Amino acid sequence: MSKEAVFTMKLESELRDQFMAEAEASHRPASQVLRELMREFVEKQRQTREYDDFLASKVEAGRAFMRAGFGRSNDEVEAKFAARRAGATSAP
Repeated sequence: MSKEAVFTMKLESELRDQFMAEAEASHRPASQVLRELMREFVEKQRQTREYDDFLASKVEAGRAFMRAGFGRSNDEVEAKFAARRAGATSAP
């Protein structure tokens, strides 16, 4: 991948000095460390967005299921499992 773009940023001099010292201690150029951090950030954001889209589609599928009349209300589910719990505790 060619390196044609320049990225300039402002930060506290103390943070810059600490970062440069840690990059040097790891025997890597600061620009390489920043590129790795950027790649990790981009990948994490992509994964988060994909998961959010997946979750939204699952929620919408559940809502469509309920709108179609196939679901049960919370009260029905609570009553069913309350009866199961009562039956399980009264068994010999």
